[in-house]
Amino acid sequence: MATTAVMARRPGQGGRRRPKTYGIDRRCHTDTCDTLLSRYNNSEFCFQHAPVKYPRLRGVFTEDFEALRA
Repeated sequence: MATTAVMARRPGQGGRRRPKTYGIDRRCHTDTCDTLLSRYNNSEFCFQHAPVKYPRLRGVFTEDFEALRA
């Protein structure tokens, strides 16, 4: 009887892609900041100068948001 070997992968192993890189020696776009950005950071700004982003809360309005709406 002939046997056939099957190579199986465990979940989470193998087939991994390399992380995207966005160039080296990039600096924060703020004029007064000399922070060197990570090659894996796709933003144009460092953490200190990045625009503020608010999380999306589904179906629930926070008290702060309600105060701004009123």
